[in-house]
Amino acid sequence: MGNPLSQSEDSVILRSISWKTYEDLLNDFENQSAPRLAFDRGVLEIMSPSPEHEKYNRALALLVEVVAEEIGLDVENLGSATFKRQDLLRGFEPDSCFYIQNADGIRGKTRIDLEEDPPPDLIIEIDITSRSLNKLPIYAQIGVPEVWHYDGAALTILVLDGEQYKESEYSVSLSPLTASVISNFVETSRSTKRREWLRTLREWMRANKQPS
Repeated sequence: MGNPLSQSEDSVILRSISWKTYEDLLNDFENQSAPRLAFDRGVLEIMSPSPEHEKYNRALALLVEVVAEEIGLDVENLGSATFKRQDLLRGFEPDSCFYIQNADGIRGKTRIDLEEDPPPDLIIEIDITSRSLNKLPIYAQIGVPEVWHYDGAALTILVLDGEQYKESEYSVSLSPLTASVISNFVETSRSTKRREWLRTLREWMRANKQPS
């Protein structure tokens, strides 16, 4: 039997964990932004994001907000809210998540029940330290249509196709964004002042957005 505990720079993986233990930990950390928990049929990840991690996360979340505004979409940003399905024995707290196509269906709700409500339309996942837990099977089982995965150098757009994700150059949720365009804006956010970065992003959107 292998070691039940493994860890990387910012995360710990525990195995043979009960659903009750997972829910007890969620309750313990309910009013805290960190750590973030993910659960996949007995495997629990406890992750504390680094400042670098959060910098990329905030840049991508801001990009989503600005792009949605520019193309006239009202989105619901639920940040790192907890999503779980006991019947699937899976749960997660994303780096960021958005309701876009399904925003009207959850607007005003203070609790999301995934047995009745849809999952987020878009999840942002930052993975700069090669975490041990692959969350894509969790997202796929819960039915998240699109995931943006950023590894500190490049962004990959993953679109759900059946029960698996396939890489796509284009965002399904936010046209006309592509993986290369998003990667470039994240890269420039490292060294560009916020106001200048936002101005450049808005100018790019106004020059490239599709006519309504």
